[in-house]
This record gives sequence, C-alpha cells and structure tokens, in this order.
Amino acid sequence: MKFGLPTFMRTTTFRLALVYSAMFALFSAALLIWLYSSTVVYIRNEADRRLDTEFRELERAYYNGGMERLSEAVFDRAGGYEFLYFLEGPSQQKMGGQLLRLPETPPSEESAVIYFDYELPTISGEMRVRSAAGRIVRIRDNGGALLVAFDTAQQTDILNRIQRAIFIAAPIGLGLSLLGGFLISRGAARRAEELARTAEAVMGGELGRRAPVRDSGDEFDRLGARLNAMLDQIQKLVESSRHTGNAIAHDLRSPLSRLRNRLEVALAAPLSKEEANATLSETVEEVDRVLETFNSILRLSRLEAGAEGERVRLDVGALATELADLYTPACEEAELTFKASIAKNLIVLGDRNLVGQALSNLIDNAIKYTPPGGSIQFIAQRTIDNHIDLTVIDSGPGIPADKRALVVQRFQRLDSARTMPGSGLGLSLADTVAQVHEGALILEHAAGPADMPGLKATLRLPRA
Repeated sequence: MKFGLPTFMRTTTFRLALVYSAMFALFSAALLIWLYSSTVVYIRNEADRRLDTEFRELERAYYNGGMERLSEAVFDRAGGYEFLYFLEGPSQQKMGGQLLRLPETPPSEESAVIYFDYELPTISGEMRVRSAAGRIVRIRDNGGALLVAFDTAQQTDILNRIQRAIFIAAPIGLGLSLLGGFLISRGAARRAEELARTAEAVMGGELGRRAPVRDSGDEFDRLGARLNAMLDQIQKLVESSRHTGNAIAHDLRSPLSRLRNRLEVALAAPLSKEEANATLSETVEEVDRVLETFNSILRLSRLEAGAEGERVRLDVGALATELADLYTPACEEAELTFKASIAKNLIVLGDRNLVGQALSNLIDNAIKYTPPGGSIQFIAQRTIDNHIDLTVIDSGPGIPADKRALVVQRFQRLDSARTMPGSGLGLSLADTVAQVHEGALILEHAAGPADMPGLKATLRLPRA
C-alpha cells in the first residue's frame, strides 16, 4: 500500500515555500555567523588598541625615569584592576604588578598576544584560576620584561552568550520559516483546490456554481473573478444554445409550413404560367426569409466569437445621414413621419458594416411596429460623458420594462410580435454589435401616452 504526500505538499506553492524557507534559513545563519565573527574581531581589536595605549604610557614612564619610574607607574596602575601587570627586573626578580610570575610559555614574537591562566586570591584567601590575554615586552637596556594583560572572563562570557543565542535562534528561525512556508502553502493550496472543485462541478453540469471570492484583492480573488465572469458567459451561451433550437423550430415552423402548403397546392392542380410564376415568386420570398434568419444566426455567432468586425476611425454622423436618406421613402410608404437630427464629426472606433446593420435593425423595428400616422425620430449626438448616442424613437406600443432584458436575446419576441414577420434577431444583433464596440444598447419608453408609449432605442458608442 502506497502512502502519498498530502495534496498541498505536492503543489508548486509548497515547493516555493520550501525554497524561500531555505533561503531565509541561510540568510539567518549567515547573519548570525557574521554577527559572531564581527563581535570577536571587534573585541580583539579593541583589546589590542587598549594594550597599545597602555604600553605607550608605560614606555613614556620608562624613558622619563628608567626602571624606577616604570616600577612606580606599574604600582600606581595595578590598583585600578583594568589591567594585569608583571614587571621583571634585570636579575629576573619581580619589581611590581598583581601577577605572581610570568607565563611559562613565552610568545613566538615580541608583539604577539599570548593567552594564559593565572591565579587570583579571593576574599577568603583561596586561589582561583582565571584566564587572561596580554603581551610581553623585553627591556633591552637591562634584560628585564614587562607583561601587560587583561582578564578575558568578561570577553569569554560575551562570546559564550552570543554562541548560546546563535544555537537557540538558529533552530527557532528555521522552525518558524518552515512553519510559515507550511501555512502559506497550505492556504494557497486550499484556494487553488476551491477553484479546481468549482471547475469540476461546472464540468459535472452545475452551471450555476461559482468560485468563492473573499474580497481580499489578491491574485486568487482576481483569478476567481475572471473565472466567474467566464462561467457567467458560458452559462449564458449554453442557455442560449438550449433555447435556440426551440426558438428556431417555433419561428421557422410557420414559413416552412406555408412553403410546404403552397407547393402542395401547386402540385394538386395544373397551374397557368402566371399562377406558377406567382407561386415560385412567393416560394423564393419564403426561402429568402429562412436564409436571412440563418445568416443572422451565423453572423451573431461570428460576432460573439470575435471573428467578425474591424474597428477603424469611423464618422457615424455620415453613416447616419446615409441611413436617414435611405429610410425616408420607406417611412413615407408606411405613412409615418420621419425626422432626422444628426450632428457632424461623430468619430468612433468601429466597423462601418456592423454599426450600419445595428442601426438598420433599429429603424426597421420602428417602421414595423409603429402604426400608420405615427412618427419616427433618428438622432445622432454627442453626450457630456464622452459618448456618442445613435437614437431611434418611435410612437409605437414600446416594450415593457420587465421584458427589455428578454428581447435582446436570440429569437425572443413578445407575444404581440409573433404575427409580424421577423426572426427575433434584430435587437440581439444590435446588442451584440454594441458589446463588440464596448458600448451599450439602451431601451427606454419614449414620451408617448400610457397606451402607446413608444420605444426609445439608443446605440451608445464610446467616442474616439
């Protein structure tokens, strides 16, 4: 039976945490070693400096008064307990100092520091052995010697304390770094596991499942927010695809049924040439409407996939003027009043064909649903917030506020519009074009009466 490592220990985050812990431990060890060595060097340099200063003072006393003056100086200084002295005369007799004798091991060279043990009497009269360090200088004039040393107990105590601190701090630092790496990696692994479980749930069919976002602003929250946005879009597309089949069957059933019935009637009895031409002409019109529906579906799919549309600097004012001229005769034929108010130099970054198609859909809808005697306004203007609004206002029945989010979806048509020709893709295409151009399609009531409020449809695009 194999025992695997816990999940978080197999993650990249845990391995990185181990690397960072090792780096922290190495840095801490290097810092402690440097602290210890620099302290030792400082103590030794300071001791050498003090010894040099003391020897210079004693050398001055010797040159001013010989051995007698040097002996007096040693006697005076020996009571201060800062240094230890031993002054040896020409015949190797002791002439002064606290020490009882010179160290048995002479230095290898005159300026070298020697380390030795010496006996110091206590208050009770017992002799206590202590450690010292110092230098011996030979007096060449008479063969005597002078030893100046200092007790190293305090220095040894300081160094021992540093060593103990290092031995205590090193394992604690290493343990804390490993603990920190463990906690950090485990937290990161838990967040990653939450994202993985969300993805698995969505793959299992739970399209409404979303990754948790804790509002901490870290990279996992940003990743979770992007993942949720992607899942929202996927859910929207899946639901749209589920609905598309039923909507296509519902909207194409009538034209296909009419087409079949017309062909059956044509086959049932001989037709004159005029009747045959009329039947074929009506059949072609029905087929064209069916093809138009499928072309609209294909274009929507391409737009949503980002495979259509090239954004360039475009004067939508000039485009709106062309559309106004194009639809004026159609409005007159439908007994509608058409008014256009179009500003100049309305520059956006957009695709001319797509923007033109979206505006055409809005105007077509206005003509289709506005009763005879009504009016249509086409307005193109700048806004105060650096946008350009292309607005179509009609005096028709309008769209209820609770239905506006529905009618911009594919094949969604109000019940009152089922008897009118169309596929239910016009507003959906206009809304998709707005999103492709980082704009919005805004549907509102016009200023009409309650029974006929009209519709104000605005294609809002960012100004270039």
